[in-house]
Amino acid sequence: MRRLSNSANYSKLWLAIAAGLALTGPSGRRAAARGVLAVAVTSAAVNLGMKSASGRHRPDRTEAGVPDSRHVKMPSSASFPSGHSASAFAFATAISRDNPWLATALQFLAGAVAYSRVHTGVHYPGDTVAGALIGACTGQTVSAVVDRSLARRRTR
Repeated sequence: MRRLSNSANYSKLWLAIAAGLALTGPSGRRAAARGVLAVAVTSAAVNLGMKSASGRHRPDRTEAGVPDSRHVKMPSSASFPSGHSASAFAFATAISRDNPWLATALQFLAGAVAYSRVHTGVHYPGDTVAGALIGACTGQTVSAVVDRSLARRRTR
């Protein structure tokens, strides 16, 4: 879980998947662009806006009994909502629009990243649930905006 949690730092996991998808052809490039855009919008909203407004303190791992073997570096930002979870679900949701065959695997991976944040003691469960909901909604919204933009281009 530590490795999974760390792999999602700075959205490295999602950017690597996007790079792989971009190599699969036009629909892969479109999906990758949609996913990266969803991560960018979500990250900005969560990390620059929502976390600042919430100011929720991170869990006390010692008090919660989280073993040292699970620890990842404790972030200095507020705990609510989970940015890792938000980015994970934004990416998975946005990608699924162009690649529904990949949707289940990516949603499972996003859920595993969200769980890893609780497992490693850097988030409360509610932080990750809120992040997942924010990410999924943002992924849907970004996808809808991209679809409308593409539709307008085709009609010109």
